[in-house]
Amino acid sequence: MNLRGVILFVSFITVLCAMRCSDAVLQNRSIRGVMDIPKGFPSIAFPAGNEYTPERWLMGKKLFFDPILSKSNSISCASCHLPQYAFSDTTAFSLGDANLRGRGNAPTLANIAYHPYFTRAGGVPTLEQQILVPIQEHDEFNTSTVVIADKLKKNPTYAALSQKAYGREPDAYVITRSIANFERSFISGNSKFDQYTYQGKKGALNPSEKRGKDLFFSAKTNCSSCHNGFNFTNYAFENNGLYASYADSGRLRLTFLEADRAKFKVPSLRNIELTGPYMHDGSIKSLEEILVHYNTGGKEHKNKNRNFIKPLGLSKQEQQDIIAFLKTLTDMNFITDKRYQYEE
Repeated sequence: MNLRGVILFVSFITVLCAMRCSDAVLQNRSIRGVMDIPKGFPSIAFPAGNEYTPERWLMGKKLFFDPILSKSNSISCASCHLPQYAFSDTTAFSLGDANLRGRGNAPTLANIAYHPYFTRAGGVPTLEQQILVPIQEHDEFNTSTVVIADKLKKNPTYAALSQKAYGREPDAYVITRSIANFERSFISGNSKFDQYTYQGKKGALNPSEKRGKDLFFSAKTNCSSCHNGFNFTNYAFENNGLYASYADSGRLRLTFLEADRAKFKVPSLRNIELTGPYMHDGSIKSLEEILVHYNTGGKEHKNKNRNFIKPLGLSKQEQQDIIAFLKTLTDMNFITDKRYQYEE
């Protein structure tokens, strides 16, 4: 099923569950031992009916790492979203079921709870509904929630945990909500930048990192025009002049508007040091190449944001300072946190 078909299916599911998931509720700022909200971060909104509970979180974690989600029982969510890389991948295109190559670079899932919509084209409105996309895409899990539910019902552990978590046997409702419940706990907010900015540790950044920070937030670079806020993204859809002609039509395939051709959701820069290769297609391999791209102003495209994407005139030292700053967004505690890693 293509993305548009998935979105139509998602809309159907949305109508069915409207009475259960229409109202968002704010969870406590911190859930000790599972979800600690860092300084400078807002509370997390959970959909009514899918508030955090230990049982829901545990079931979601088990499913996230379990290849039972794929048609051939060969890959899991964690196959493309690896904890040690801030839940991103290390290749341009991840391999799905039967080793079929995916069509987009796997994004980081760090702080995914705060995103207002999902997929790079922004076509899915909730995290619960996003789970359906990889399940049904032929080059990802290549199956359906019905097939997965039948597998889970035959597994005594999942059958029991489903009853504890949601009071029902495994089905599409349980599968999508439990995984979303687990993913909402992926909170990354203890980088050197956070220590410097929110925790008052003024010695956390060295002189080069501070110069890079000042450049990043300056009118000279305009970096923070798109990559702003605690999560370093405004979640807007932009064309950054990566190509003069794009193989991927981006947001256009959802809106059918030429003004949206080759526009993609602005990604978060948190843990950017770990989440390469970069861009929607993984075509840029390093942070150094990213700085070269933006310093030259990119390629010409009719939808390129020319207010922000233009030659910057940065010196080699200034580029190195910005890269040094970007590396301060790496959260080592997050990527080594045992709570988010596979357990037998």
